[in-house]
Amino acid sequence: MTTGEYLRYVALGDSQTEGLGDGDDTVGLRGFADRFAEHLTAANPGLQYANLAVRGRLAGQVRAEQLGPALALRPDLATVVAGVNDVLRPRFDAAQVVGHLEAMFAELTAAGVHVATVTFPDLSRLVPLARPVGPRVHELNTRIRAAAARHGVAVADTARPAIVTDPRLWTEDRLHASSLGHERIAAALAQAVGLPGSDDSWTLPLPPADVPAGRSAVAAVAAVTAELRWMAAFLGPWLGRRLRGRSSGDGRTAKRPHLAPLTRA
Repeated sequence: MTTGEYLRYVALGDSQTEGLGDGDDTVGLRGFADRFAEHLTAANPGLQYANLAVRGRLAGQVRAEQLGPALALRPDLATVVAGVNDVLRPRFDAAQVVGHLEAMFAELTAAGVHVATVTFPDLSRLVPLARPVGPRVHELNTRIRAAAARHGVAVADTARPAIVTDPRLWTEDRLHASSLGHERIAAALAQAVGLPGSDDSWTLPLPPADVPAGRSAVAAVAAVTAELRWMAAFLGPWLGRRLRGRSSGDGRTAKRPHLAPLTRA
């Protein structure tokens, strides 16, 4: 299949694919999948696009809830992006998580679908308190690359370039990409599937950020204060949901469950 023959694109995943961090529930979420669909539409104006992702979903839930509907839409291109929510759970099993991803790779490719996925940046490079999950992310990425290779799945290796830990690519919660981050992921996927005009410019660094001059002690206090604010604003509520057995995606459904041109919500 050439890139000009992509007619039906379906996105499967969790909050990153849904688009959290790029827009909001009032004005609407955009996200890397919408932005990738824009790249695809530029190559093929007849593209139809569906997004089945729901925030908070674990890899096994993506497989159970989204794979069947995705296959029913008969896509010729699909993205499968999940696993970060699993990494953050106390009982993380990388083999089990990637087992769910690989099962989706296998069923989709067996149906003739071209599949693309991504790897994940090390969260501990963004959130100092998340250092224990660093080895988990590394193992997850290693297994994703191997599973993708077994099924001919294209990989946008967004874990490796130094740019991915630039704070400007992330929202204040440091778990979801910002609009700029989603833009970079979409460009990485465009390169991974070989879209015309795509290249590795998504890996290039941003212009240097303006850093206020100040004494190191003042900067250290500011850094500690920022960590405490992050814990209160994001970590605390997240832990609260876990203790109550709740998910940010409870009661939510896919934002684009049916194939339609990108301009139609």
